[in-house]
Amino acid sequence: MDRLLLVVADLVAISVLTFGIYFPRHHRRDLMAAFLGVNVGVLAVAMILGSTSVGIGLGMGLFGVLSIIRLRSYEIAHQEIAYYFSALALGLLAGLSESVGVLHAGLMMLVVATLFVGDHPRLFPRHRQRELRLDSAYTDEEALRAHLQVLLGGRVVNLSVKGIDLVNDTTLVEVRYVASASPAARLKSESESGSGSESGSGVGVGVGPESGRTGSPTGHGVRA
Repeated sequence: MDRLLLVVADLVAISVLTFGIYFPRHHRRDLMAAFLGVNVGVLAVAMILGSTSVGIGLGMGLFGVLSIIRLRSYEIAHQEIAYYFSALALGLLAGLSESVGVLHAGLMMLVVATLFVGDHPRLFPRHRQRELRLDSAYTDEEALRAHLQVLLGGRVVNLSVKGIDLVNDTTLVEVRYVASASPAARLKSESESGSGSESGSGVGVGVGPESGRTGSPTGHGVRA
């Protein structure tokens, strides 16, 4: 009976993690099947190992073997790797336990709650990361940073040049930046701040959010 409750608790936890948290945020159906299959498979193997004379050491060895498995078709994002390991952890927590205790249930809830908070869209929502190939070779990091801030419309907090091709005149760069406020929000803020100065005048001259911004030079765009 205790083992059945462990199975039910694991299925509830992985269902909340997969259907309630992951899919509404990332919308990848293929990884849903991977998370569910890995979780249930680890649960079944861990329960068999726990019911025999094989020690927990082998179970942890199984976790180590599974942790080095990589998808060969294409790489998955770092947040999806976190879901992958969480599915493994939930299966091991339920499979290596003898009964449903407060500690085991609390740890399973902690895994789910950590992913809920850590991957929440409201957590640092304006921070972005991109890898760009610019059609100009930049050897000056400050000039590159200034060009990226104009190009992306945000504040660059970190950049890493992956390669500079002086022959083809290209630069491959990975950039992390904080996106500026949306155009609608900036227009609203400017209209509120300028409403006092424009009162009483027949004709108001509005200044758009992009005025004064220097466009990127010709040939300094981004190649797809």
